[in-house]
Order: sequence, then structure tokens, then C-alpha cells
Amino acid sequence: MNTSIETAAPKILLNVNGIEVIYNHVILVLKGVSLCVPEGKIVALLGANGAGKTTTLRAVSNLLKAERGDVTKGNIDYRGERIEKLTPADLVKRGVVQVMEGRHCFAHLTIEENLLAGAYTRNLGRGELNASLDKVYQYFPRLKQRRGSQAGYTSGGEQQMTAIGRALMANPNMILLDEPSMGLAPQIVEEIFEIVRDLNQREGVSFLLAEQNTNIALRYADYGYILENGRVMMDGEAKGLAENEDVKEFYLGVSSGERKSFRDNKFYRRRKRWLA
Repeated sequence: MNTSIETAAPKILLNVNGIEVIYNHVILVLKGVSLCVPEGKIVALLGANGAGKTTTLRAVSNLLKAERGDVTKGNIDYRGERIEKLTPADLVKRGVVQVMEGRHCFAHLTIEENLLAGAYTRNLGRGELNASLDKVYQYFPRLKQRRGSQAGYTSGGEQQMTAIGRALMANPNMILLDEPSMGLAPQIVEEIFEIVRDLNQREGVSFLLAEQNTNIALRYADYGYILENGRVMMDGEAKGLAENEDVKEFYLGVSSGERKSFRDNKFYRRRKRWLA
């Protein structure tokens, strides 16, 4: 009798299947993007500026309408449920929260008031609200020290922490994190990613993060997808991508010379399966 115990594969929390996104009814931005986020994992969405990373996140969180964008093909499932027709507020109630690119905070509110805004949909009592705040302050002790400061007068790193902390106040199962390293000093970026890892490991929060800093993203992610011109050109385990010669050349800056597109490279022509 076979007594070996197989490790069950993690459940798929988010499944994006062949979506196309069009802006203003004419501009095709995403061209059949497919990806998945297993429960309890960190998945990185990588690529240069304009590759389609932010559009992918906004398609998942249903924030495209604000910019006259629409998902015209494909489907997006969260816990097996189609979510394209849900409002952003409905998604927050289901546990999907996006942290926007650019550290969006309410500038004239204090840090603590910003955090409390994140719990608006939960209808918590005062005791539960304080418990949630305490949890956020455990992960972001710097915010506790600055809790009474106006968010607009805090540093970029503190504003990014506030934005992530506000998302955490909604008690999410998954956070869509857009360009968390943008404009921040390297040591602050490390601190932010360490907190992301802690939230993933201790709280079980899954992450789909869009990031241009491929090097640090692959250090903390479990899996990665590389986008170029609205298509997934490559995907795989984060460690494998970090060791891939093409990724090193185009995204980690290992080789010298002018940076080209995957399309101009012999590896791309050899690996036509990337277009699948």
C-alpha cells in the first residue's frame, strides 16, 4: 500500500482568463492576458512602463470605468465567481482591495483617519476597530508614531505604508498592490517588501503586485508574469525567472548594450510558446 502523502496544491484564489481591455472604445491595451493567483501566495506582474500591469490590476478591481476602459473579452474569477460585473465596493466586501499606484492618501486627514477609512465597509464596533488599528500598528510602528500627523505632510514611505495599512483595515484576502517601490529610497523599498512578506506569511494575505523593479519583486514573490505590450510573454516560478538569461538581460540589467524588446531577441523567436 502506498503510504506517501501528497501535498495538496494551493487553491486558485484569482483566475484571469484571456482578457482584452479597450480604452475609449478604440485603444486595445490588453491582448488576451491570463494569470492566476493561488491562495496564500505572492504573484508579481512585471514589465516596463506601459506594458499593461496597472490596467490588469484595474481590470481585476473593476476600476477601469473611471478611465473609460472596458474588459471586452475573457473572464475574471475570484473564488470561482465571475466578478467583472461587481462594483469595486462589492469586491472590497469580498476581500479584494487595491492599493493604487502613487501612494493615494487623503492628504488633509491624519494617518489614523486614513486608516479608519479603510474599515468603512466592515461596520465594526469600537473595540473591533481598535483591535484592527493595533494590528496595523504592529506591522507599521512608524505609523503609530505619526498617527496624528496629516498624511500629506509625511514622507513618501510613510504614505505608502498608510495606503497599505488602510487596505489591511478592510481585512482583505487579497491585495492588488500597484508599483509599491515607485519613488522610494532603496531601504524603504526593502522595508515595504518585508512587510508584504510578513502580511503574507502571518495573516495569509495573497498579493498580486505590479512592479517595475523586477529584481526586488522576484526576491519576494512566489511566481511571476512578465508583460510586454499587453501580452504575457513569460511566466514561471520567481526563482526560475530570476535565473533566466532573458530576464537577466532585459529586466535585471546584467548584460551590456542597448535594451531591446523580447520580440527582437533570438530567444523570443525560439520560444514561441510565450504567445500562447
